[in-house]
Amino acid sequence: MKVQILARKLITPSSPTPLNLQKLKISCLDQNFPSNYYTSCIFYYPASGEEDCVNTAEKSKQLQKSLSEILTLYYPLGGRYVKGSVFIDCNDNGAEYLEAKASGCLSEFLKEGELVTELRNHLAPPLFQPEESPLLIVQFNMFECGGLAIGISVTHKIVDGFTLFTFVDAWATACRIGIDKVHSPSFQLSSFCPPKDMSSIKTFSPRSKRDNTIVEKRIVFNGAALSSLKAAAHVNVNNSGSLKYEPSRVQVVTAFIWRALIKASQARHGCLCPSYLTHIVDMRRRTALPIPGNMCGNFGTMSIAQFIPGDDSTVQLHDVVNRIHEEMSSTFSECAKASNGDDIISIVTNKMLKMKEIFETTEIDVYLFNSWSRFPIYEADFGWERPEWVSSVYAPMEVILLLDSNDGDGIEAWVRLKENTMLHFQQMLEIKY
Repeated sequence: MKVQILARKLITPSSPTPLNLQKLKISCLDQNFPSNYYTSCIFYYPASGEEDCVNTAEKSKQLQKSLSEILTLYYPLGGRYVKGSVFIDCNDNGAEYLEAKASGCLSEFLKEGELVTELRNHLAPPLFQPEESPLLIVQFNMFECGGLAIGISVTHKIVDGFTLFTFVDAWATACRIGIDKVHSPSFQLSSFCPPKDMSSIKTFSPRSKRDNTIVEKRIVFNGAALSSLKAAAHVNVNNSGSLKYEPSRVQVVTAFIWRALIKASQARHGCLCPSYLTHIVDMRRRTALPIPGNMCGNFGTMSIAQFIPGDDSTVQLHDVVNRIHEEMSSTFSECAKASNGDDIISIVTNKMLKMKEIFETTEIDVYLFNSWSRFPIYEADFGWERPEWVSSVYAPMEVILLLDSNDGDGIEAWVRLKENTMLHFQQMLEIKY
């Protein structure tokens, strides 16, 4: 499949940003993210009939018009990051909009159940952009059959997963029924967590992957599979006590994958090895601060669970679920006690310092998880129905991303690992819980 860029333009807000909003101070949590790293996703809309081939140009016009309108509410995304500062210049320079032509038929690719890495990465702007780039870049891909794929890349400097999908949902609403139906977001996170010196944690990064290519595998857990996993999680062969709670979908999928990774490591090394697992936790509605639910920006911390081998050479799903649940509950409890910005900063800083220490002083395996589950990823109805599928964009980093399946009952896991690790991991997936 070939993707050809036909045109590119800047879409500016339909009305100027007021003077008092033209200089946005970022929060200390935003400071941790590089300005050239973008979060990306792709929304797929197969053609519903012959008329779609004719209407693609009109749909593009609708998207551009509504994008111009939604940028009046999400005004920082039409601005530029001021390099080396703690400010976004909300100068209305605009978001970049690309029109592209893709060969082939989208529905044929979707039938395969998985779009290959190379193909997906042609349908969205690159994850890494020059620092002076627009903060939001949209790629409108038109397939020969009339199907559409909308790739969206937005700077991680001021946008987390919640902000990304809240923005897309708002944009789709504006396109479908009008900008007056959209709730205004808030960009005042810095009033709770003002910028400060974060140099102690800013420089750490996951270990280098120079010697290995990163490959990915998509694993789909339907509703029945999730029910089976939950039932298996309640089984404790050592009879040391059953679960006193009902694990979440994300917890059982995370535990299933972590257990397979632990067993894969055992196969490689000949013994069980310790490891860490991190999960991003959205702090919205989890603290005592009066932070509005529509607050945009990076507002998350990490839950860090540890696996320490015992005398038993087996690894039960029950025990792995417990480790994840206990650590997440502890993180939720920390967040609930936070009553001011300093408490939030302390929570995030302590987690980051712990990760920095792990990466810099040990060779223990660390598995990074992130979840887009329960975000409104399938609510992106621009007026031609909801997307049939939503995917991430390949990133050359070892990370596991979880997101809802299109029926809302299942979970898709995008697993990215070193090539040799992936071989052992896939073998462990076949082992009974």
